[in-house]
Amino acid sequence: MDKRLLQKLAPFSRESSLPTESSREPARGFFADLWGEGGFEALLLLGLVAGLAVAPFWLGGNRLPAWGVNGLYFPALVILFELGVLLAGRRHAVSITAIAGPAALFSAALLWICVQASPLASGALAHPIWSMASEALERPLDGAISVDRGQTLVFLLRLVTAASVFWLALQLSRRSHRAHFLLWTIAVIVAAYAAYGLFLSAFVSATIPFFEAPAQGLFVRSTFVNRNNFATYAGIGLVTTLALLIPLADRDAPREAGALAARLARRLEAAGLGGWLLLAAAFVIFVALLGTVSRGGILATILGAGALLALAYSRGRRGGENAGAVALVVAGLSATIFYFGDLIVRRTLDSGLDDGGRLAVFSITLRAILDTPLLGYGYGAFATLFPLYRDRSIPTADIWDKAHNAYLEAFLGLGLVFGAALVGALFWLAAKCVIGAATRRRASAPAAAAAACSLLVGVHSLVDFGVQIEAVALTYMAILGAGVAQAESSRISLSD
Repeated sequence: MDKRLLQKLAPFSRESSLPTESSREPARGFFADLWGEGGFEALLLLGLVAGLAVAPFWLGGNRLPAWGVNGLYFPALVILFELGVLLAGRRHAVSITAIAGPAALFSAALLWICVQASPLASGALAHPIWSMASEALERPLDGAISVDRGQTLVFLLRLVTAASVFWLALQLSRRSHRAHFLLWTIAVIVAAYAAYGLFLSAFVSATIPFFEAPAQGLFVRSTFVNRNNFATYAGIGLVTTLALLIPLADRDAPREAGALAARLARRLEAAGLGGWLLLAAAFVIFVALLGTVSRGGILATILGAGALLALAYSRGRRGGENAGAVALVVAGLSATIFYFGDLIVRRTLDSGLDDGGRLAVFSITLRAILDTPLLGYGYGAFATLFPLYRDRSIPTADIWDKAHNAYLEAFLGLGLVFGAALVGALFWLAAKCVIGAATRRRASAPAAAAAACSLLVGVHSLVDFGVQIEAVALTYMAILGAGVAQAESSRISLSD
């Protein structure tokens, strides 16, 4: 009887706080799932990874055909997952009640978007542009809150696609080795696109093979139309790679005393033996990031990496060992910036931190928001509405189909109440990851990566629209889903 009791209590013993074999080698644990009882979910995870790998290829997913393909593919994976749960009589790994607050806020925003695009919302609620169009065409038109119902429906599809990726990653990443496998594959995917971008910049031309996109000089942009958007994507990949690299170095490094230089050298050797792929991926991604010469993207990535290091340092019980891992990352970043960052410094000194016209667009967008603070103009309708408010503060030759501030654009489209609900849902999930990364000692890399990437995306969204590019949004939502799934200890049941 005593032996049985000890066997039951073994997973909760002190030794269980150490990383398991499955979390140390995510590929081994994943392929064990693939040929074991979790084969169906492992196949779905492979499908998720495949979709994330293809998403950036078509100009970062920033084209209508790509939106349609992604809008069918990822929700179809969710439907297959839900059918599997239903037919097998299993439970969800993470119940919807575990994220009840963010889910409620997101559902409210989703419902409001449907109301905005509905032709039933005519009369007093309809935007005056519909009556003007009716008079100009001399025929009756159904009004709506949205000034562009078609665009609102397209953006609704994109929002549902991103939510599908989050839900699938959340359910499939409750097991530690699966979450780590997802992060590893994302790191490799981003590194591959970064290497491709460097190759195009160095040996091909300023164009993107197979696609028509405006030339942007020799800046690195990989398959993305805008180098700033690729900077966000590369930053997400770099932070994810560092999140995997830091605990790997901490785990494998010898527990010996000595000078800081000696400990740092041993830690570099330990990380190189176990994570040479991550080291190479981090270097390639970071060089490509600097090659974008995107001031906002690079600054946001530095902030995200700094947050990641702060979380890694705060978790340690032995400060010296964690300080060695932190020193390794800082040394690598500093050396790379020293050799490749001269273009960034030169561009910042020449142009400052603001591009002419962006602050004027912010001011015009804010004025439009205050004209209709509650109803909004329709989710995703910025490009249709902005010409109505545009003034001479912006050069006539400039084209502005994005506000270059995701928050202002969300408030413009949804109104202050439901725009705050959508943004608040993401902040709530990010806060769960911050708490999980700061408190968990085991399998903390997914939560730390999600928290740091949330800071990166959140900061860069103040001056750019990278999060509105599907490749960026879908990759970030996959990391966020894995982070929320691992924010709670595996000893706590989150199933429904």
